[in-house]
Amino acid sequence: MEEELAQRPASCIKIVLFGPESTGKSTLSRDLASHYNAPLVQEYMREYLQEKWDLEQRVCQPEDLIPIARGQMAQENRKAEEADELLICDTDLLELKVYSEAYYNGYCDPLLLKHALNHIYDLYFLTYIDVPWTPDDLRDKPHDREGMFKRFKNALEAHNRPYVLLSGNREERLTSAIKKIDQLIKERKK
Repeated sequence: MEEELAQRPASCIKIVLFGPESTGKSTLSRDLASHYNAPLVQEYMREYLQEKWDLEQRVCQPEDLIPIARGQMAQENRKAEEADELLICDTDLLELKVYSEAYYNGYCDPLLLKHALNHIYDLYFLTYIDVPWTPDDLRDKPHDREGMFKRFKNALEAHNRPYVLLSGNREERLTSAIKKIDQLIKERKK
Protein backbone atom coordinates (compact mmCIF):
# COMPACT_ATOMS: atom_id res chain seq x y z
CA MET A 1 0.00 0.00 0.00
CA GLU A 2 2.82 2.41 0.79
CA GLU A 3 4.12 2.31 -2.79
CA GLU A 4 0.68 3.51 -3.94
CA LEU A 5 1.36 6.79 -2.13
CA ALA A 6 4.83 7.24 -3.57
CA GLN A 7 5.55 9.92 -6.15
CA ARG A 8 7.31 8.45 -9.17
CA PRO A 9 10.23 10.42 -10.62
CA ALA A 10 9.37 12.66 -13.56
CA SER A 11 11.36 15.08 -15.68
CA CYS A 12 8.54 17.60 -16.18
CA ILE A 13 7.93 20.77 -14.19
CA LYS A 14 5.24 20.08 -11.58
CA ILE A 15 2.92 22.90 -10.52
CA VAL A 16 0.42 22.59 -7.65
CA LEU A 17 -2.64 24.75 -7.01
CA PHE A 18 -2.91 25.00 -3.24
CA GLY A 19 -5.25 26.68 -0.80
CA PRO A 20 -8.57 26.50 1.00
CA GLU A 21 -11.84 25.48 -0.58
CA SER A 22 -13.62 27.84 -2.95
CA THR A 23 -10.55 29.88 -3.89
CA GLY A 24 -10.46 29.12 -7.61
CA LYS A 25 -7.92 26.28 -7.69
CA SER A 26 -9.85 24.00 -10.03
CA THR A 27 -10.74 26.81 -12.41
CA LEU A 28 -7.18 28.06 -12.56
CA SER A 29 -5.74 24.56 -12.94
CA ARG A 30 -8.02 23.94 -15.95
CA ASP A 31 -7.10 27.34 -17.43
CA LEU A 32 -3.38 26.63 -17.05
CA ALA A 33 -3.62 23.11 -18.48
CA SER A 34 -5.52 24.50 -21.45
CA HIS A 35 -3.09 27.39 -21.98
CA TYR A 36 -0.06 25.08 -21.99
CA ASN A 37 -1.81 22.04 -23.49
CA ALA A 38 -0.45 20.19 -20.45
CA PRO A 39 -1.84 17.20 -18.57
CA LEU A 40 -4.07 18.10 -15.62
CA VAL A 41 -4.25 16.09 -12.40
CA GLN A 42 -7.70 16.80 -11.03
CA GLU A 43 -8.62 16.78 -7.36
CA TYR A 44 -9.47 13.18 -6.52
CA MET A 45 -10.75 14.15 -3.07
CA ARG A 46 -13.68 16.02 -4.60
CA GLU A 47 -14.65 13.08 -6.82
CA TYR A 48 -14.36 10.59 -3.94
CA LEU A 49 -16.27 12.69 -1.41
CA GLN A 50 -19.01 13.76 -3.84
CA GLU A 51 -19.72 10.10 -4.60
CA LYS A 52 -19.81 9.32 -0.88
CA TRP A 53 -22.16 12.26 -0.28
CA ASP A 54 -24.44 11.29 -3.16
CA LEU A 55 -24.69 7.67 -1.97
CA GLU A 56 -24.77 8.09 1.81
CA GLN A 57 -25.10 11.81 2.62
CA ARG A 58 -21.87 11.33 4.59
CA VAL A 59 -18.85 13.60 4.89
CA CYS A 60 -15.16 12.78 5.01
CA GLN A 61 -13.93 10.60 7.86
CA PRO A 62 -10.29 9.96 8.88
CA GLU A 63 -10.43 6.49 7.28
CA ASP A 64 -11.17 8.12 3.90
CA LEU A 65 -7.84 9.96 3.76
CA ILE A 66 -5.59 7.10 2.66
CA PRO A 67 -7.94 5.96 -0.13
CA ILE A 68 -8.14 9.60 -1.27
CA ALA A 69 -4.34 9.90 -1.19
CA ARG A 70 -3.97 6.66 -3.19
CA GLY A 71 -6.42 7.91 -5.81
CA GLN A 72 -4.67 11.28 -6.04
CA MET A 73 -1.24 9.71 -6.51
CA ALA A 74 -2.50 7.17 -9.05
CA GLN A 75 -3.76 10.06 -11.17
CA GLU A 76 -0.62 12.15 -10.68
CA ASN A 77 1.78 9.34 -11.52
CA ARG A 78 -0.23 8.38 -14.61
CA LYS A 79 -0.45 11.97 -15.87
CA ALA A 80 3.26 12.60 -15.17
CA GLU A 81 4.06 9.83 -17.66
CA GLU A 82 2.09 11.77 -20.32
CA ALA A 83 3.73 15.12 -19.57
CA ASP A 84 6.48 16.41 -21.79
CA GLU A 85 7.37 19.69 -20.17
CA LEU A 86 4.72 20.58 -17.60
CA LEU A 87 2.21 18.94 -15.26
CA ILE A 88 -0.58 20.92 -13.56
CA CYS A 89 -1.89 19.46 -10.29
CA ASP A 90 -5.16 20.73 -8.83
CA THR A 91 -3.94 19.57 -5.40
CA ASP A 92 -1.36 17.36 -3.68
CA LEU A 93 -0.99 15.30 -0.52
CA LEU A 94 0.22 18.32 1.49
CA GLU A 95 -3.23 19.84 0.94
CA LEU A 96 -4.81 16.63 2.23
CA LYS A 97 -2.52 16.83 5.29
CA VAL A 98 -3.68 20.39 6.00
CA TYR A 99 -7.34 19.38 5.78
CA SER A 100 -6.75 16.34 7.98
CA GLU A 101 -5.16 18.43 10.71
CA ALA A 102 -7.85 21.12 10.44
CA TYR A 103 -10.77 18.70 10.67
CA TYR A 104 -9.37 16.01 12.98
CA ASN A 105 -7.85 18.00 15.86
CA GLY A 106 -4.32 18.08 14.48
CA TYR A 107 -4.28 14.40 13.45
CA CYS A 108 -2.73 13.22 10.20
CA ASP A 109 -2.19 9.54 9.40
CA PRO A 110 1.59 8.94 9.68
CA LEU A 111 1.71 7.30 6.24
CA LEU A 112 -0.04 10.27 4.63
CA LEU A 113 2.23 12.67 6.51
CA LYS A 114 5.38 10.87 5.35
CA HIS A 115 4.43 11.02 1.69
CA ALA A 116 3.01 14.55 1.85
CA LEU A 117 6.35 15.78 3.14
CA ASN A 118 8.50 13.68 0.77
CA HIS A 119 6.82 14.64 -2.51
CA ILE A 120 8.56 17.32 -4.57
CA TYR A 121 6.99 19.99 -6.78
CA ASP A 122 8.62 22.87 -8.60
CA LEU A 123 6.12 25.51 -7.53
CA TYR A 124 2.92 25.99 -5.56
CA PHE A 125 0.35 28.63 -6.38
CA LEU A 126 -1.32 29.59 -3.11
CA THR A 127 -4.79 30.90 -3.93
CA TYR A 128 -6.05 33.76 -1.78
CA ILE A 129 -9.56 34.08 -0.35
CA ASP A 130 -10.47 37.24 -2.29
CA VAL A 131 -12.87 35.43 -4.63
CA PRO A 132 -16.53 34.93 -3.71
CA TRP A 133 -17.46 31.85 -1.69
CA THR A 134 -19.41 29.36 -3.81
CA PRO A 135 -21.37 26.80 -1.78
CA ASP A 136 -21.75 23.14 -2.79
CA ASP A 137 -22.38 19.79 -1.10
CA LEU A 138 -18.82 19.49 0.21
CA ARG A 139 -17.77 22.99 1.22
CA ASP A 140 -18.45 23.82 4.84
CA LYS A 141 -16.19 26.59 6.12
CA PRO A 142 -17.50 29.87 4.69
CA HIS A 143 -16.95 31.63 8.02
CA ASP A 144 -13.37 30.45 8.61
CA ARG A 145 -11.77 31.39 5.31
CA GLU A 146 -9.02 33.46 6.92
CA GLY A 147 -8.16 30.72 9.40
CA MET A 148 -8.03 28.07 6.70
CA PHE A 149 -5.91 30.30 4.46
CA LYS A 150 -3.41 30.74 7.31
CA ARG A 151 -3.19 26.96 7.72
CA PHE A 152 -2.32 26.50 4.05
CA LYS A 153 0.22 29.33 4.02
CA ASN A 154 1.81 28.06 7.23
CA ALA A 155 2.13 24.54 5.76
CA LEU A 156 4.03 25.86 2.73
CA GLU A 157 6.34 27.95 4.88
CA ALA A 158 6.89 25.30 7.56
CA HIS A 159 7.92 22.76 4.92
CA ASN A 160 9.98 25.17 2.79
CA ARG A 161 7.83 24.82 -0.32
CA PRO A 162 8.39 27.35 -3.11
CA TYR A 163 5.18 29.31 -3.63
CA VAL A 164 3.62 32.35 -5.21
CA LEU A 165 0.50 33.95 -3.76
CA LEU A 166 -2.22 34.47 -6.36
CA SER A 167 -4.94 37.01 -5.75
CA GLY A 168 -7.28 39.10 -7.82
CA ASN A 169 -9.79 38.04 -10.42
CA ARG A 170 -9.52 35.02 -12.69
CA GLU A 171 -7.65 36.85 -15.45
CA GLU A 172 -5.19 38.47 -13.03
CA ARG A 173 -4.41 35.15 -11.40
CA LEU A 174 -3.98 33.43 -14.75
CA THR A 175 -1.68 36.16 -16.06
CA SER A 176 0.50 36.01 -12.92
CA ALA A 177 0.66 32.22 -13.01
CA ILE A 178 1.58 32.10 -16.72
CA LYS A 179 4.34 34.65 -16.18
CA LYS A 180 5.85 32.55 -13.39
CA ILE A 181 5.51 29.25 -15.27
CA ASP A 182 7.06 30.76 -18.39
CA GLN A 183 10.01 31.83 -16.23
CA LEU A 184 10.39 28.28 -14.86
CA ILE A 185 10.27 26.78 -18.36
CA LYS A 186 12.86 29.27 -19.60
CA GLU A 187 15.17 28.50 -16.66
CA ARG A 188 14.77 24.75 -17.21
CA LYS A 189 15.85 25.08 -20.85
CA LYS A 190 19.09 26.89 -20.00
